[in-house]
Amino acid sequence: MDYRRLGKSGLQLSVLSYGSWVSFKNQVDDKIADTLMGIAYDNGINFFDNAEGYANGESEKIMGRVLKMKNWERSSFTVSSKVFFGIHGKDNKPNQKGLSRKHVIEACHEALQRLQVEYLDLYFCHRPDKNTPIEETVWAMNTLIQQGKILYWGTSEWSGVEIMEAHRVAREYKLIGPTMEQSQYNLFERGKIEKDYLGIYETVGLGTTIWSPLASGLLTGKYNNGIPADSRLALEDMSWLKDRVLVDDKINKVKQLTEVSKELDVSTAALAIAWCIKNPHVTTAILGATKKEQLMDNLKALEVVEKLTPEVLEKIEKIMQSKPVIDEF
Repeated sequence: MDYRRLGKSGLQLSVLSYGSWVSFKNQVDDKIADTLMGIAYDNGINFFDNAEGYANGESEKIMGRVLKMKNWERSSFTVSSKVFFGIHGKDNKPNQKGLSRKHVIEACHEALQRLQVEYLDLYFCHRPDKNTPIEETVWAMNTLIQQGKILYWGTSEWSGVEIMEAHRVAREYKLIGPTMEQSQYNLFERGKIEKDYLGIYETVGLGTTIWSPLASGLLTGKYNNGIPADSRLALEDMSWLKDRVLVDDKINKVKQLTEVSKELDVSTAALAIAWCIKNPHVTTAILGATKKEQLMDNLKALEVVEKLTPEVLEKIEKIMQSKPVIDEF
């Protein structure tokens, strides 16, 4: 396993990590989670990603029970939560969602209880909150750091402008600004990582814990001929994701990508993940495997990176045609 520093911080995360979005509770129970997290840890993964909104808090409870049972040395792994959506879905009452000081701090306390840990290594603002002054959110995060309840805070799916505004506020009040951003990044979604954040990496610094490196499974090739019954897109409450992901043009591109993976004698999934972590601005790519075989194959991405020669990368670009246009001044 390789490790990369989270932005300009001293924290080192495994270049591959393991997360629970969609899968925990819906597809993964305690027993399966125990097996998969054990495989991940034994292969050098030291970051486990979660959020209050995943399965309305049940995802964190499952991960918490596994962490408690594993009893790993606390300094050997990092765990995260995210705040914004609350745990009650449409039944959230005022102050049970968003980034107000009240919800940020209460959600942190609740996440600590569900995950059964004394502190969160990473705590993300799961979305920007247009209804809360950024000063209030930055102060709340700084308070939690001072209290030792979180070690680093960051953002998820924020724009570059919003991230820099948080840093401006932090500088003005001599507070700790955001260290990392968690945004989607894969061969179909490249705008934020490759364009929007370019000016941030070298200035204030930005670590990235990217999600959906396989575009919700589309880049595995398993949807090339329809939707498997045991896949996440077959879940009843994931119909919105199916409509977004399964577009004929995307399927055709994945079929061409599959031919490239065959030429390299690797799986399409390992190729797609390797492409993500080939980017030095990616600190870690979060895996969401629901089966042992899937996870073991995903881990092979580490070996595929060296096969991504300039010629192979150019071939992939010609297929995907998804590289964002960078404005030149």
